[in-house]
Amino acid sequence: MSTHLSAADVATTAIADTRRWLERAVIGLNLCPFAKAPHIKGQIHYAVCAGGGRRELLALLRAELLALAALEASERETTLLIVPDQFADFLDFNDFLGDAEALLGALDLEGVLQVAPFHPRFQFEGTEADDITNATNRSPYPTLHLIREDSIDRAVEAFPEAETIFEANMATLRQLGPEGWAALDVGPRLDPDEPPAT
Repeated sequence: MSTHLSAADVATTAIADTRRWLERAVIGLNLCPFAKAPHIKGQIHYAVCAGGGRRELLALLRAELLALAALEASERETTLLIVPDQFADFLDFNDFLGDAEALLGALDLEGVLQVAPFHPRFQFEGTEADDITNATNRSPYPTLHLIREDSIDRAVEAFPEAETIFEANMATLRQLGPEGWAALDVGPRLDPDEPPAT
């Protein structure tokens, strides 16, 4: 991608890349059976934190959590907060999740909303970095998925054996293999080390 993109261009590209990943991988491979309906209905909100630091991200996360809690699910089912230029290191991102959980508590939203992590280098505990099963949680950019607890409860009611989804995803990805995953072309088009132009 060309250098010195504006913050608006970075946001547009990050959202487009994330939508492509959602459509081709998450929905296309049926990694999350509950993602298709809100996507089709336009109930997924995309937010981007670009050109800032940890403080700016926490401020935006706070705003997005409050906005999601204030809206009806029919208007906004869920939010994907994309961070294209921070947390290249997965462990740093993992550490930030503690801040996100603390923020949920401070806003009195525990039990109302959850924050789920996705990252280009996501790695489950006990796996090797190149294990293809890690791809179930690998997004083009570090992403915080803000989820309604009520939505999770409804999904479990509709799909009582929800724990089998994880096992099915592992099988799907092992069958797909690294070449198949690469062929989906769901990677980032932005360089995470290059900040947007000011």
